[in-house]
Order: sequence, then C-alpha cells, then structure tokens
Amino acid sequence: MGGAVSAGEDNDDLIDNLKEAQYIRTEKVEQAFRAIDRGDYYLDGYRDSAYKDLAWKHGNIHLSAPCIYSEVMEALKLQPGLSFLNLGSGTGYLSTMVGLIIGPFGVNHGVELHKDVVEYARQKLDDFIKNSDSFDKFEFCEPVFVVGNCLEISTDSHQYDRIYCGAGVQKDHENYMKVLLKIGGVLVMPIEDQLTQITRTGQCTWESKNILAVSFAPLVQQSRADGEKPDTVQLPPVTVRSLQDLSRIYIRRTLRNLASEDSQGKGVVQRVPQKRKRRRCRRRRINTYVFVGNQLIPQMVESEEEEHAEEEHKEVEEEEERDIGDIEILKQVNVLREQIMALPLPESLKAYLLYYREK
Repeated sequence: MGGAVSAGEDNDDLIDNLKEAQYIRTEKVEQAFRAIDRGDYYLDGYRDSAYKDLAWKHGNIHLSAPCIYSEVMEALKLQPGLSFLNLGSGTGYLSTMVGLIIGPFGVNHGVELHKDVVEYARQKLDDFIKNSDSFDKFEFCEPVFVVGNCLEISTDSHQYDRIYCGAGVQKDHENYMKVLLKIGGVLVMPIEDQLTQITRTGQCTWESKNILAVSFAPLVQQSRADGEKPDTVQLPPVTVRSLQDLSRIYIRRTLRNLASEDSQGKGVVQRVPQKRKRRRCRRRRINTYVFVGNQLIPQMVESEEEEHAEEEHKEVEEEEERDIGDIEILKQVNVLREQIMALPLPESLKAYLLYYREK
C-alpha cells in the first residue's frame, strides 16, 4: 500500500513530490515544510519510514500522512499575527510549522489528550529551537501545549482565527467546534469522512467546503460516572510579550535584514550541497483510496507509459550523477548566528539573542 505521492529519500525529496502532486501550492507552506524535517518527529529506528506519504503510529504517538498535513496547511490560509488552536496537537509537528508562518505576534496553542505525547512534543520543540539552523531563518511563534480532552474546553475560553482538529469529529460536535472560531476565521477538521474547511462568515453563519476524502479515528469522549463533573480544559492565556523578548525579536530581525541586503549588494549567491537530480514522471490524482492505520489515503497508480519514460531517462540520470560529483560544494553558513557572535556584547546577552541554542 502506498500514499498519494511516491516515497522520498529525504525531507526535501518528500516536499518535491508533494509539490509535484499539487498538495503543496504556496511558497510559505513549502518553506515551512522544508524548514522542519519530518524524520525528526519519528522515534529512533522508525525514521526510514518518515519520507513515505503514510500515516505513522506508535503507542499514543501519531503522525498523519504528509499529503494530509499539506492540505491542512493550505486550507488554513495562514498569515502572520493570527491565533491558532490545534485540537489533538500530538507530536507538535503541525503546530511548529504553523508557528513559522504566523510569526512572533501570533498565538499558537495545542490541546492533547495524552500526557506522554505532550512531553514528547515539548522535547521535539526544544530540539528544533536549539539545534535546527532553519530556526534562525524565521520569526517564530512557539507553540504552547496543554494536556486535556478537547471536548471539555472551558465555555469561557477565547476564540481563535484558525483551528485544526486532528481527529474525526462527529456531527453532534460540529457546533461545539464552530463556537471556538472568530468571525472570519477558518476551521479545518475531518467530519463524516471528509476533511472539511469551514469559514465563519457571521455570528451564526458558516461556509463549508470538502477538501479530501479521509478516515480519522474519532475524538475520544471522556467517560465518567453519573453526576461526576468533567475535567475542564483551560486553554493557555493570551499573553503580551515582555520588553526583553520584543528586543530580542527586533534585534534578530534587523541583523537578518542586514545580512540579506549585504548579500544582495555584493551579488553573493550561497551555494548549498546539491543532490543527484532524479527525473520523476508526473502523476495524476485518482479517486482510489486505501486504509493505512486509521486513515484513508489516496492511492496513486503509475501507467505503463510512466514506467517506460523512467527507463528512457535512466542513462540521463546516471550522467547527471557523474556531472554533479565534479561540482565544488560550499558549506552552508548560518549568517545570523555568525553576526550575533561577532557583536561586542557580553556572552550571556549573545546566548539570549541565540535562544541559548546549542549549534
């Protein structure tokens, strides 16, 4: 069984395939997907499966198929400064990508049923901030995760511009989800075997659009004895950033902009490691689906013509591989980090500007 696109060799390869199949359609979504390696969210020993377009589950840890996440990211229509709520936030993979787009003046909250998964998500978020060079290329809205059942959210909770629910929503819970949304906001959730985009157009009006046929495990309803009160989930407060934090954001932004202007003025083009070019045959979407875990995934079928085309280009691929081997490759440099380290500042202040990063 396969997914909607062919398997990739690494994260960039996977994104190339998602773009080719038109699951990723905008530059900002592509940049977010490339910035965060899907393989980093897999347990050791399972990373080989990270770049297949398949869902993955191990215990309580779960990742949806990449084609599902890309459709969700596109349907949310994310912009800087928006507030986002992830119901069933899981590993935090999606929330972290959202944070790269909505930026430091957005709101990024997640609710997850399992405590061990919230701890896993916090660890993965910490690893991304401290170890990934991609972090320095963006202004980031750090996700905040809380443990709880997303069907028990406090009735006086604030509303959000964008909401995603990562579990199947029963019809009688649809209105519950809608009231969490601001007027003009967008809610994406699986309901009645369809990934659905809902836009709140007024106080009591909504517009719905089906995006993709899917099959998600349903939301878990909390079981309790008669008369027992539910454990109400309190969403994180919306806080104002401190002056110290604002200073860090603007200093990093200024240095990043200066580095960009300097490289453009000098005509510098940073050459990065190149991979062997692989010719791919364009695949088309078809209305055939297969079950993978608890999700229904589109199944792609390759025609005889596509297979024949791949054979014809085999010799060309081998020639490209030999040619690239002769190209001198320059190591990519984290310019922002180098600029901060060169500033005449105390080491403690440099560490703060670098978010205490380890690399």
